[in-house]
Amino acid sequence: MGNQSGILLVEGEFDRAFFEVICKSIGLDTSVKVAPPKSLSGTHNTKEGVFNYSPTLLSQLADGSLTRLGLVVDADSPPTGGFATTLTRVHGIVAPYGYKPLPTLGVAASGQIYKNDDGLADIGLWVMPDNAANGILEDWAKQCLLPAEAALFNLAATTVAALPVPKKFSGLHVSKAEVATWLAWQKQPGHGLYRAAEDGLFDTGSPQYVALIAWLEHVFA
Repeated sequence: MGNQSGILLVEGEFDRAFFEVICKSIGLDTSVKVAPPKSLSGTHNTKEGVFNYSPTLLSQLADGSLTRLGLVVDADSPPTGGFATTLTRVHGIVAPYGYKPLPTLGVAASGQIYKNDDGLADIGLWVMPDNAANGILEDWAKQCLLPAEAALFNLAATTVAALPVPKKFSGLHVSKAEVATWLAWQKQPGHGLYRAAEDGLFDTGSPQYVALIAWLEHVFA
């Protein structure tokens, strides 16, 4: 990892590209490696892949080969997912390694922090979109858009809603379709959320943006 001493484990390549831009914007790019599971020898770039690979990284924290760890996953929605189910799953993964959720933060919008009984570094967990609601990364993005983007995004959402029935994507992915449509109408169409971050399309003073930055800095700074 060179001089990078922490890992931010994310679900896939689109998430990696986005968080690399975010980490660079706050000066964490030299100390944090943003990685989906397969780039670290995991088997799948999915939420389940994050869960399955986390014990490997927890073992590295225990032996000192890794100094900081953060996890970012989507809450998704019931019946197979949801915020509460996701949080319970992660609690079960980290508990055998001596980690407990920090009571003062609990499940607040600022993200989950786990403390270790033996004094190892805190582990951070961010469940998209806001550590409370069901949803995905794109739902976080919708909460953080510049006010100047509202009219264009609302048109994108209206366009998605007007698609003929049956739609090819599931209800869970409506936000993905809305955000992808909005991105397709930008100066550089065809890119992911990383481009929106690079092009300054997020309101860096919005509550959820500020909360995510604070969480990253707590875990890795």
